[in-house]
Order: sequence, then structure tokens, then C-alpha cells
Amino acid sequence: MPSNADSNITTADALTLLLHNQHALGAAIEEITHWISGAGADDVADNAIVALATLDTNAAAITDAIMRLRKV
Repeated sequence: MPSNADSNITTADALTLLLHNQHALGAAIEEITHWISGAGADDVADNAIVALATLDTNAAAITDAIMRLRKV
């Protein structure tokens, strides 16, 4: 059976990959938001900006969890 430290490392590694995916999705949404805004659909762009803020908030929480797991 794996040790708690091994499980924490595995979990932290998986969360790190998810965090990288989250950053990539955020970058893509940001690019699309600029394009949408330039096309005059400001309401849609505003909604995308709200989604980006949620991604940022969650990314911070995921980062904190990763750091806690790696300290053990």
C-alpha cells in the first residue's frame, strides 16, 4: 500500500496538471474574449471576463492545495 506521502505526491501531481489545463483554458478564453469584444458583443465579453475571474479564484485555491500536499 502506498504511503501517505506517496499519495500526496500523486495527488499534487494530478492537481498540477489540472491547474496547467485551467491556465490554458483561461488563456484561450481571454483570447476569444478580446475577439468577441472587438466584434461588438460586449455583453458576451463581459460574461467571459466573469468566467475568467472564477478560473483565477479557483486556480489560487488549487495552488494552495498543491502546496499543502507537497509540504507533507
